[in-house]
Amino acid sequence: MSEMTKKRRMTKQRKKILEVLRSTTSHPTADWIYEQVKKEIPNISLGTIYRNLNVLREMGELMELNYGSSYSRFDGNPENHYHFSCLDCGKVMDVDIDVKKEMNQKVANVIEGEVEYHRSEFFGYCSDCK
Repeated sequence: MSEMTKKRRMTKQRKKILEVLRSTTSHPTADWIYEQVKKEIPNISLGTIYRNLNVLREMGELMELNYGSSYSRFDGNPENHYHFSCLDCGKVMDVDIDVKKEMNQKVANVIEGEVEYHRSEFFGYCSDCK
């Protein structure tokens, strides 16, 4: 079995990570996911969580929202969609509007290249913080 085939297998740890991630809409950090998974798999390490989150992202099972070098949040919904981040409390929420796919072609025309997808994030204050 090749290294790539091994990485693509849905292991017990990966199933549990996805289960935890898809049970919340809070777009959690790897540390939060680790604390939840550790309740059922006590000997799991934070490194294993990070490695499996990367594999699951490569498999198209989740979306990583990267906020510079400081931290990432993870989303159990791998389909392209928009997000809103509160500048006060830091909450990240899905924005339930259609993804403007026509923007991909407009940008592709400008750069004379090809756009696979785009990601947009909105920033402001949530209803609790405004």
